[in-house]
Amino acid sequence: MKWEQDDYWVTTDSHRLNLELIHSELTRSYWAEGIPFHIVQKSIQHSLCFGVYHRGTGEQADFARVVSDFTTFAFLCDVFVISTFKGKGLSKFLIGCIMAHPELKGLRRFCLGTKDAHGLYEKYGFKAIKEPKNWMEIKHPNIYRENHQGKNIAVVPPFQTEKK
Repeated sequence: MKWEQDDYWVTTDSHRLNLELIHSELTRSYWAEGIPFHIVQKSIQHSLCFGVYHRGTGEQADFARVVSDFTTFAFLCDVFVISTFKGKGLSKFLIGCIMAHPELKGLRRFCLGTKDAHGLYEKYGFKAIKEPKNWMEIKHPNIYRENHQGKNIAVVPPFQTEKK
């Protein structure tokens, strides 16, 4: 899919994405600090990604990805604008395109997490969770800064079977 506005365009064509740029931005972000390149690459392969590009230079200006079953649930994540492109309304353009994507219409739940962009997302219908006590998570905020050598660090009780 492709949308155009002024000197910019948005596409879901993952072949256009600048993986090095995305990795560079994510590894410095508060939510994915130190994320390894191969993790970024794999997350992009398994997501619906949106890139914003400058029409004249073709330079990537924004990025976002959505994890979804395209029927009932979606999670918006890894949204950023490159600093040299901030202040041009591109985050609004990007989120508007995401919300207009036909595969993301009619979902029962569309979630995201943000530390500092509540005002932006509220313009598109996102609200604080009304019943946070109903939500649970396993969270490893420093997973990319700690060396887990690819191990699944979630604590999961072993499956118990009855002996006969």
